[in-house]
Amino acid sequence: MPRTYHIWTIGCQMNEADSSRLASELERAGFRRAGRAEDADVVVLNTCVVRQKPEDKAINRLHTLKPWRRADADRTLALMGCLVGQREMAELRRAFPFVDVFMRPSEPAPLLDFLRDCRGGKDREMEDYRLPAGANGVTAYVPVTLGCSRACSYCVIPGRRGPDRSRPPEEVLDEVRALADEGVREIGMLGQIVDRYGMDLEGWTLARLLREAARTEGLRRLRFLTSHPAYLDDELIAAVRDEPKVCPCFELPFQAGSNRILKDMRRGYTREQYAEIVRRIRAAIPEAAVNTDIIVGYPTETEAEFVETLDLMRELELDMAHIAKYSPRPGTTAARMPDDVPPEEKERRRRAAEECARSILERRHAALIGEIVEVLAESYDRKHGRWRGRTPQGKLVFFAAENPGPGALVNVRLEWAGPYSMIGTPD
Repeated sequence: MPRTYHIWTIGCQMNEADSSRLASELERAGFRRAGRAEDADVVVLNTCVVRQKPEDKAINRLHTLKPWRRADADRTLALMGCLVGQREMAELRRAFPFVDVFMRPSEPAPLLDFLRDCRGGKDREMEDYRLPAGANGVTAYVPVTLGCSRACSYCVIPGRRGPDRSRPPEEVLDEVRALADEGVREIGMLGQIVDRYGMDLEGWTLARLLREAARTEGLRRLRFLTSHPAYLDDELIAAVRDEPKVCPCFELPFQAGSNRILKDMRRGYTREQYAEIVRRIRAAIPEAAVNTDIIVGYPTETEAEFVETLDLMRELELDMAHIAKYSPRPGTTAARMPDDVPPEEKERRRRAAEECARSILERRHAALIGEIVEVLAESYDRKHGRWRGRTPQGKLVFFAAENPGPGALVNVRLEWAGPYSMIGTPD
């Protein structure tokens, strides 16, 4: 009977990509996916420490698996992702002696080595650590840059994933082609700062990589995330404008509306410069969506500075805002500052920013009722008898149809629109 595995993932799309690639490698070695950790022989927790909440969830999940691991000596428990960093490895081994394998982000070799050695070296397939492309339905992610060198004051990622480096273009393009051959129709190219792709390569930029990938037969859409205002340039905007397969959707965090806070965060731009980038995008690509990330309650943020964030949201009317309360991360510059915004005030600001974003989306989406949008069908909801998918701008749309099939492009006339999803009928 084949051995089984289960991967629990929390955090960003990069973690999702790492988990998908590890799953492909395990399946290539003969393992089969288990729906529950309790039913698996190998369990991997892929962790996130960008904020305290996901870190706490990962540690709690780890402790719940302690009895499972100790009940059977043949089971394997592995810890993966940003919770595992160079400085914390020895500490983690002391804190979690029941964990068999620790893997840094995007580094599956320790688990593959462990499983191969435990099985007497019989798995020839596990000797090659070049991860194959792992298709997971209609959409998939492909990391193109690993790590980050920006070192924003609040961010732990550079210390956990190391400095940024670009994957060789031929390796990325081979993976894109393999995914398309397996039936994937939409690929998201990932990087902590994806616009920095090619800065360590001769003659390559993200724009060139997107143009090359857009030639892939069978591929319908390309996305890229996450961008940074200090690196997103006109060459990239032109590639999105010119290439029909590249989705007009920019993930462009501004984090705070106060120039003082932005400077303290070491973001490298002002609110005025951010607004100018958004205007350039919309001038070149009027239909483009611009999504953002926002942190509220950063140390020393005053009420007036928080209001500047709300004002910038209203001024730009962005398409989506992912809002988080600041939490200090060990080893960052900001962690040495007093966390002086009370928890209840952080929550109040988060709710106020969420409401601001919601009202913007309600108004923008209401204007789309009656419009025809192109939707990439992703999955069928049997309970409600309808398909779900997304527009090129990343808008979630539900629609009833006979059977377009996963991966089909469907023109849908919108009949209802809320802030976070829309409903329509195939046109």
